[in-house]
Amino acid sequence: MTTPRPAPMTTPQRLFRTVAVAEAVTWALLLVGMVLKRVTETTDLGVQVFGPLHGVVFVAYCVTTVVVAVDQRWTVGRTLLGLLAAIPPFVTVVFDLLAERRGAFGPWRLTTGPAERGVDRPVGWLLRNPVRGLLAALATVAVLTGVALLVGPPVGS
Repeated sequence: MTTPRPAPMTTPQRLFRTVAVAEAVTWALLLVGMVLKRVTETTDLGVQVFGPLHGVVFVAYCVTTVVVAVDQRWTVGRTLLGLLAAIPPFVTVVFDLLAERRGAFGPWRLTTGPAERGVDRPVGWLLRNPVRGLLAALATVAVLTGVALLVGPPVGS
C-alpha cells in the first residue's frame, strides 16, 4: 500500500493566477519607479528596488507557465501566448482570465497520472514532490535570473 503524497499548491489555476498577479503587481511597481525616475526626476530608488524584483517574478511566471502548460497539456501556441503575456504590462492577468474562460485549467494531471511524454517526467516529479519541486523551481528561477543579469538589462533602460 502506498501513502498518498500531499498535493502541490491546490490547483494549477490557483498557482498560475497567483504568479500572474504577482507579475502584474511588480510591473506596476516598476512603472511607478520609472515615472519617479524619468518623469518627475525625483528618485531612481523605485527602479533599483522594483526592477530586480520584477525580473525575478517575471522568470518565476515563465517557469510556472511552462510547468502548468506541460501538466495541463496546453498547445504550443497557448504556451507561447502565456509566455509572451509577461512582456506587456498586466497582460498576464488578462491571459489568465481568458485561459480560464476557455477551460485551460483542470486538476493536476501529473500528480496521479503516468507520464505520457518525455517532458511529463520532470514536471510530474516536481508536482509529486512538492518540497523538492519548490526547491528545484526556486533554483531554476535563481539560475535564470542570474543568466539574465549577466546578459544585462533590457534595451533602452
